[in-house]
Amino acid sequence: MIFSSFFKALGQTGDPRFRRVLMLGVGLTLALLIAAYAAFLLLLSWLFDGEVSLWFVGEVRWLNDLLSWSSFLLMVILSTFLMIPVASAITSLFLEDVASAVEDAHYPHLAKVPPIPFWTGLKDSVNFMGVLIAANTLALFFYALFPPFAPLIFWLLNGFLLGREYFQLAAMRRVGLDGAKKLRRQHGLTIWFAGTLMAIPLSIPIVNLVIPILGAATFTHIYHAVTSRR
Repeated sequence: MIFSSFFKALGQTGDPRFRRVLMLGVGLTLALLIAAYAAFLLLLSWLFDGEVSLWFVGEVRWLNDLLSWSSFLLMVILSTFLMIPVASAITSLFLEDVASAVEDAHYPHLAKVPPIPFWTGLKDSVNFMGVLIAANTLALFFYALFPPFAPLIFWLLNGFLLGREYFQLAAMRRVGLDGAKKLRRQHGLTIWFAGTLMAIPLSIPIVNLVIPILGAATFTHIYHAVTSRR
């Protein structure tokens, strides 16, 4: 079910409506990554009086290196960690458009649903962002304690959190928040596994740019798959 949902999402990338959302998502993802990266270098500049030496790129001068190849390498490395919260933000912004495109193409018999109120979605996203940051901060202890298993811990932790959020956002459109939480508990292992499969490519630079939108489409299919079984 998970893989068929992903391939359905992948197969819809030629749909003009879906492709538009995909391109907007990639563009906004890049913009958010560059903004976060510039803020990171600005912080380093302030902390270290304009320059600092990093082992993987050498001396970093934030304004000059922002436009250099070494700076690009640094942004690619940082994107591994930044893409998890960025993916959450992108999904919250574009889920409605993605889910509508998916349902029009694959579930045309379903009645239209009103969009999730903006403030409800924003509140949920902000709360989730806090949980995400807190959980990944605590996980640093386990990364240091079990270095060989750090990637696995990273994927399992963020797979659990992302799967939970993606599924809940997709389900809320149809059954409301309480119904979404109930479904999430009933299908927790499936959602966790699907979220982990999404977290793995999110840690791969360049590839991770398209994952947030494909993830939103995939979890829309997963929601309909688990409810059709019922």
